[in-house]
Amino acid sequence: MPLTRAGAAWVGVSVAALMAILLIIFLVQNTHRVEVEFLWMSTGTSLALMLLIAAVSAALITVILGTARIVQLRKMVRSDTPVRKR
Repeated sequence: MPLTRAGAAWVGVSVAALMAILLIIFLVQNTHRVEVEFLWMSTGTSLALMLLIAAVSAALITVILGTARIVQLRKMVRSDTPVRKR
């Protein structure tokens, strides 16, 4: 059975809903406070919030680095420069 756009969207929405449910369960189970120190800053907040901030930060760094690499490869393709192998 071929995958249609509607079918792909349904799978995407279902996976996103499942991830949201798992995230809510995680947040509810990890509400105790922790002390966090970074450089000169210090704060106390819930463990779940700190882990969520760390995960989002890691995802943003990954997206930024991936975007930079894609732009670099597109420039190489446009200028007909061969991709350097390691």
